[in-house]
Amino acid sequence: MKMASKVMDLIYWKDMERTGMVLTGLVVGLLSLFQLSIITVVSTVSLAVVCFTISVRIYYQLLYILSWGDGEHPFKSYLDLDISFSGEQADLYMQKAIVMALSAVDTLKRLFFVGNVFDSLKFLLLMYLVTYVGDLCNGLTLLIISVIALFSLPLFYRQHQEKLDGFVAKIQGHIDNIKDILQRLVHGGGPPPDPTPGGAKPKAQ
Repeated sequence: MKMASKVMDLIYWKDMERTGMVLTGLVVGLLSLFQLSIITVVSTVSLAVVCFTISVRIYYQLLYILSWGDGEHPFKSYLDLDISFSGEQADLYMQKAIVMALSAVDTLKRLFFVGNVFDSLKFLLLMYLVTYVGDLCNGLTLLIISVIALFSLPLFYRQHQEKLDGFVAKIQGHIDNIKDILQRLVHGGGPPPDPTPGGAKPKAQ
């Protein structure tokens, strides 16, 4: 829970300096992959980070030797950060991952083998649009855009939640109207069947 809370604080810019550093590091690292291999990027970034942390650690140790500091470890908060899981938590997360994976496979199965015509048609349209996205940019570009969106859209939504909810409600209303029209076409142009038990059935045309 502590880790999740820290991630949410980053996304919502609770600590602007830390969030800015994380976002800049992620974007710069991803941009560097356009020119360098991922092995080169990871090794170079690791080298830079370790050089920085060692320098800071030695600097604080010198201050302590000269009696100009308290000798406290400069990265103690990071070292004390608890990222471990208990056996029960690990089992719980594993079960959730398995359930999500099986649910995704079941959904894809119904989409590919036309369990529902409308859902498969929507999936077909989505994949058709994705082919155009693939022509415009590659996966790395989409990943960079996703990172930027992750650090901007949640905060933007929180600041304009009321207006965005109203806009989404209008769009959902239009989608529901279109679905209603399609359902009527499927049932021969008449009113859609009453979903309640024992409801009136549409008359044959």
